[in-house]
Amino acid sequence: MSGYEAFESEGVHIKAWTRGVPIEDAAMQQLRNVASLPFIHKHLAVMPDVHWGMGATVGSVIPTVGAIIPAAVGVDIGCGMMAVRTSIRAEHLPDDLSAIRSSIEAAVPHGRTDNGGRNDKGAWSDTPPSAAADRWSALQAGYEAVVEKHPKAAHPRGPGHLGTLGTGNHFIELCLDEAGDVWVMLHSGSRGVGNRFGSYFIERAKQEMRRWFINLADQDLAYFAEGTEGFIDYIRAVSWAQKYARANREVMMDQVLAVLRQSFPDLAVTQEAVNCHHNYVTREKHFGKEVFITRKGAVKAGLGDLGIIPGSMGAKSFIVRGKGNPDSFCTCSHGAGRAMSRNEARRRFSVEDHIAATNGVECRKDAEVIDETPMAYKDIDAVMAAQSDLVDVVHALRQVVCVKG
Repeated sequence: MSGYEAFESEGVHIKAWTRGVPIEDAAMQQLRNVASLPFIHKHLAVMPDVHWGMGATVGSVIPTVGAIIPAAVGVDIGCGMMAVRTSIRAEHLPDDLSAIRSSIEAAVPHGRTDNGGRNDKGAWSDTPPSAAADRWSALQAGYEAVVEKHPKAAHPRGPGHLGTLGTGNHFIELCLDEAGDVWVMLHSGSRGVGNRFGSYFIERAKQEMRRWFINLADQDLAYFAEGTEGFIDYIRAVSWAQKYARANREVMMDQVLAVLRQSFPDLAVTQEAVNCHHNYVTREKHFGKEVFITRKGAVKAGLGDLGIIPGSMGAKSFIVRGKGNPDSFCTCSHGAGRAMSRNEARRRFSVEDHIAATNGVECRKDAEVIDETPMAYKDIDAVMAAQSDLVDVVHALRQVVCVKG
């Protein structure tokens, strides 16, 4: 028996790795909307963490020929995960981890931004660390090439957001694997500058649809046709933002490891490190054809590829190795996936519920993070069981420290 469920649509088939994991009606409608587009190659692949998103579902793989949908990539371009295994052992950690959490929070700006003002706690308030400055220097020419042609896509805090966490489901964690080794794991993307690029080009694509009188089932499925000026400019912008997102995670990791070295001066990291996008577009070959693959909340899981599938603030996470399943376009899920909206989580759960669910994890336990409580997410064990033909588990991790914005 295949690992996926097959669904028909007015366009290509939908192959969903969702056995034992429900798909909400709104998400299924979005999948059918995307499947009906004339430039989808072969079929859609749907991951077990699938849920409603903007235009296209989070947790889907969209192979296209001759077009790209900016809203399918989204506004957190290049969002993804990074993890490294350290030489620290569980028995080396203090019983009280609050000081370590506070030190990480002090070393990595996090929280909401205020559109670039002086009190932007989500950005570097003073001079960014040298690692961030060096990486921005390497990225600056590419950024300027984009905004010179598209000045409305500019963001005033591009340098100031490099090496910062953000908010929502972005996090920094210390985790223990099954052998008691300590891992550092973090989740973030291209921050304010990526959001500005994404929002700008999504609107440009909608303008293109209106210009050519193209009616879509959902206006957020507006696309650029390959070879057009909008397509060329978007590819340049999204490629740059994906590089920025990767660099952002690298700077944060440097900062967190520096914090740990204050307590563990002999700290080393192993070669077993992962840095993977899960909101991005790239060109790949599938079923004999060069196509654009948009992974919206999904991770590349080619044969032997290492990836990260996090649970939630109180659930385990996994380091995985891809099996290269061609039907999934060599992809796996990017996490557990939301089981409900943020507003529904705030309505349904209390601070006391959240405290109980995060017992044993040094993390925020206040009303502002209720929308990220573990109960707001799908059962990570069910999600992993549904994609057993996509990945092998290399390590199972459990959080002991979690920093949220």
